[in-house]
Amino acid sequence: MIPRLKKKYQQEIVPAMMKKHDYKNKMAVPKIEKVVINMGLGKAREDAKIIDEATQVLATIAGQKPVITKSSKSISNFSIRKGMPVGCKVTLRNNIMYEFLDRLINVAIARIRDFQGTSPDAFDGRGNYTLGIKEQLIFPEIEFDKVNTTLGMNITIATNAKNDEEAKNLISLIGMPFKKDE
Repeated sequence: MIPRLKKKYQQEIVPAMMKKHDYKNKMAVPKIEKVVINMGLGKAREDAKIIDEATQVLATIAGQKPVITKSSKSISNFSIRKGMPVGCKVTLRNNIMYEFLDRLINVAIARIRDFQGTSPDAFDGRGNYTLGIKEQLIFPEIEFDKVNTTLGMNITIATNAKNDEEAKNLISLIGMPFKKDE
């Protein structure tokens, strides 16, 4: 079973990108390589249950078990010791990645309160796009009754585009609703 977004990429987006950017070969068209969902959990040093809740939420959203990230060094100003859990992340590739992006763009982003569009300036200069989300409740898989703390997350869409313009074009063709310039 091929995900809907992957079919759209192969049948619509590749020809559109080839026409717009004058690619001679469809293998030269940029593609999405991976999606990384990251949760920084600064509150975890006070309450250890937050790590468990965050990994549960991330596993539910992504459909894959997250990795708990640990501090690489001690930082006394933040009361962090080396090796303490400070967050969790999950990396999605292939079909799982396309299905997650489809759900994110078509369902979850539409549920954000007072949504005006995503920032078109969140590219890193190498063709990767990072989207910050303030609460996990926008995903329909999460049950409101079982949520104890609202958790934010960063979703990074890593592409193999040569520059930000190509990456922005690719991500907008996939369906990401960017803010309109006034």
